[in-house]
Amino acid sequence: MQGRIVGRVKRVNGPVLIASGITDAQMMELVHVSDLGIVGEIVKLNEGEATIQVYEDATGIKPGDNIYGSGMSLSAELAPGLIGNIYDGIQRPLEELRTLSGDFIGKGIAASAVSHDRLWHFVPSVSVGDIVHRGSIIGTVQETERVEHRVMIPPTVEGELTVVNMVGEGDYKVTDQLALVSSSRTGKTTAVTMVQYWPIRVPRPIDDHLGLGTPLVTGLRVIDTLFPLSKGGTVAIPGGFGTGKTMTQHSIAQWCDADIIVYIGCGERGNEMTDVLREFPHLVDPRTGLSLMERTILIANTSNMPVSAREASIYTGITMAEYYRDMGYSVAIMADSTSRWAEALRELSGRMEEMPAEEGFPAYLPTRIAQFYERAGNMKTLSGRDGSVSVIGAVSPPGGDFSEPVTSHTKRFVRAFWGLDRALASARHYPAISWLDSYSEYVDEVRSWWDGHSQDRWYSNRQKMMELLQKEVRLQQIVKLVGPDALPDSQNFILEVCSLFKAAFLQQNAFDEIDRYCSIEKQTKMLQIILRYYELGAEAIQKGVPMVKIRRLQVVQDITKMRFNISNDRADDIDKLQLKLERSIMQLGSLYDEE
Repeated sequence: MQGRIVGRVKRVNGPVLIASGITDAQMMELVHVSDLGIVGEIVKLNEGEATIQVYEDATGIKPGDNIYGSGMSLSAELAPGLIGNIYDGIQRPLEELRTLSGDFIGKGIAASAVSHDRLWHFVPSVSVGDIVHRGSIIGTVQETERVEHRVMIPPTVEGELTVVNMVGEGDYKVTDQLALVSSSRTGKTTAVTMVQYWPIRVPRPIDDHLGLGTPLVTGLRVIDTLFPLSKGGTVAIPGGFGTGKTMTQHSIAQWCDADIIVYIGCGERGNEMTDVLREFPHLVDPRTGLSLMERTILIANTSNMPVSAREASIYTGITMAEYYRDMGYSVAIMADSTSRWAEALRELSGRMEEMPAEEGFPAYLPTRIAQFYERAGNMKTLSGRDGSVSVIGAVSPPGGDFSEPVTSHTKRFVRAFWGLDRALASARHYPAISWLDSYSEYVDEVRSWWDGHSQDRWYSNRQKMMELLQKEVRLQQIVKLVGPDALPDSQNFILEVCSLFKAAFLQQNAFDEIDRYCSIEKQTKMLQIILRYYELGAEAIQKGVPMVKIRRLQVVQDITKMRFNISNDRADDIDKLQLKLERSIMQLGSLYDEE
């Protein structure tokens, strides 16, 4: 086994080891345990003893086994070739592992995250004598048909740099030297290759934080219109078993307008992750017609895989997301689910005999949740480009209890909350996002963008619809007590309009060719016609028109079906439908005026 011996195993407690005789090791150092080469990390040091958590099955490790140090932290390998790949929690490529050890991952199996033998066509963008700095882009590689990989100077190089050597355009391996830069401050020269290594628990540096003014368009009406997420924002999707967390994230991954998708299956059931691995390569990116994997990185760390690797998986994912952010891309990261990650923290904490807090979770759970979500943001990167990381974290509260620790602490650190409702899911209303429990603090920030795309109608129309939904809640309480017949038509009509809004707008069929994605223009017009129906209907009822007459109009049935019948490229047909609605209700009102 390569590396220096830094100690020996003293005690084995599942994935947590106690090592003695520690002579030359540091906190968070990557180590290899025994001659099997099992990957681990030092998480505690105490007077010649160390606590190590290993990221593989610890079976076969015994007291007395050597521990080999590496001198570096657990790091992600960042280079062309990440896109379209499938990794485990510590960034080992699963396809490569299968080639090396078959269907079951062998102990100590190591493989590079990207191929070191593949040739990439590099096009330089700087020349000898140019002044550059850390994070500067020195050239590009076409990683996939959609993604241009921008080769950057590592952020660890400080000061003003001069390019003293530069290769020409051609094919190179990721480990080949592309440039040599010299620091004007120290005189040291640094070789620049396509590959970088970065500690997964350390955020990558940026130049500045920017405002959050552009929404992440998902194509899901309940999200985009009612509870928008800004690019660079954070959101939690809590819900009990079967409420649609995973499917909502799948839909967002396929249809959102992020440049790069990082999907982390963190402790989910194996069959769910199998579906993801089978389906994603066959999904078509609607913007390019290419495979969705042309802009996707998958991390699969299922519930039957080592628990400590589950704890590392979300850091691995967000480090890769930050890497593409630094190139100037908008990245959306899906973590499914952070509850399983928190359970891994709880198990490891228990094995390390730490004092538990509420429900057995470690006392530092809120800190770890904050550290994860706070790596999101819209940034001015070191390369001078704008890039963003949006974090969409699923939470699986036991029994759907939103007051449990993971959900309640997560709400402190996210600014949008898409709460899934079991009653809606049972009624086959998908997405089952509750319009009563959910909220978004990005509404005011994305207002100017929306107003520019909806002729200043989005904000006011959204407010009106939310007020109607709140009125409906109060009226439903009365209906439960005395029945709907006790309400006047003017109030029953509010219930009718809200029912139409839920059926025609909030529900969305992921399997329908037209309804599975809704453009911003179509969303705006759909909301407008429903509110226009309410305004005209309320006026007609004041004139004495019975509500039942309004409800039976053919145009109302057309509005209910518009999500299926009117495609995104024919959104103007909704304007024609609105004219038909106005004529129909005016004709109905004129009949009662004559009477």
